[in-house]
Amino acid sequence: MNYALIGCGRISINHVYAVKNNGLHFVALCDVKEEKMDALLERAELDPTTVAHYTDYKKMLDEHPEIELVSIATESGYHAEIALECIRRGIHVIIEKPMAMSLADADRIIALSEEKHVKVAACHQNRFNVAIQKVRKAMDEGRFGRLSHGSIHVRWNRGRAYYEQAPWRGTWEEDGGALMNQCIHGIDLLRWMLGDEIVEVVGRTRQQFHDYLEAEDLGTAIVTFKNGAIGMVEGTTNVYPKNLEESLFLFGETGTVKVGGKSTTDIEVWDFADHKPEDEGLVGMKEPTSNIYGNGHTALFRDVIQAIEEDRAPYVDAHAGRRALELVLAIYKSQKTGEAVKLPLTDFASTDMKGIFGEGSLQYDPEAPVVEAN
Repeated sequence: MNYALIGCGRISINHVYAVKNNGLHFVALCDVKEEKMDALLERAELDPTTVAHYTDYKKMLDEHPEIELVSIATESGYHAEIALECIRRGIHVIIEKPMAMSLADADRIIALSEEKHVKVAACHQNRFNVAIQKVRKAMDEGRFGRLSHGSIHVRWNRGRAYYEQAPWRGTWEEDGGALMNQCIHGIDLLRWMLGDEIVEVVGRTRQQFHDYLEAEDLGTAIVTFKNGAIGMVEGTTNVYPKNLEESLFLFGETGTVKVGGKSTTDIEVWDFADHKPEDEGLVGMKEPTSNIYGNGHTALFRDVIQAIEEDRAPYVDAHAGRRALELVLAIYKSQKTGEAVKLPLTDFASTDMKGIFGEGSLQYDPEAPVVEAN
């Protein structure tokens, strides 16, 4: 299958490894900075002469009509625009999180993909974590019984050096804050596990330490699900001095689980009334990963390839991406209005939050050293 990558930033190396691991034909890649493309291929140990380079993604698509699958890993604010252009051309897409910055754009992506019969996957790769897959299996088998509540805690660190790498970070138009960027994977898991259908969201966000940004560095929420379960969200980039954890708790009448680690990869609690032989040894299980993004990109790419070949929806489709986005935006809207927000939410955008904390004034220094956050 012929593949192209648009955007060669921080997460792109995971896309390239997924391409290699799944045997895709890497036709071309695109970034506005030529040197970033070469650096990416060198890091992935790929010959740069075998992959075409472009600084204009439309030109790339014009000159390579054979491209069948594109993954989009640009600044978040460009995800929808690029996805829609690919879909118009009949190209299947994998969109890094968040799939869009507004519900209107997410709905456009869904509608056009259905019209063009194109597969769209939201890159919520943590659904493929080994621990998360085991939890999902237990949930689908009804082992939790009636659900009581659950929570996601994303307790990470991002300092000024991280934001100085790229001036779009922490802006409402291109990125959003801790909830939209760092915490949306955990928010996706919480909603997915607790039944997807939400009645009401009460959210509070703050900008505690990052006054040089536009967006929040702390977000909390209480989420009421249609099935009666209550969800709690805590997401922050204020943890000193480095990333602490991303932990998912689920509590049911007959089951309790905690999946922790830096990025929901480790099973720390696993208790069920219907103990099974397969439960042995699960507590303490840790999935080895080289970074906080985990190993899920390879599995997500494999699923999308199979979805195309089998003409079915991807495991994490565009509707799933919209649901994660909707919950983040509902928390934002609740902060803005000071009121509970009823779902479904028909339209809201990250840019509707402009001015909520005052306007950040990060002075971007292109000569500043690049510092990778843990």
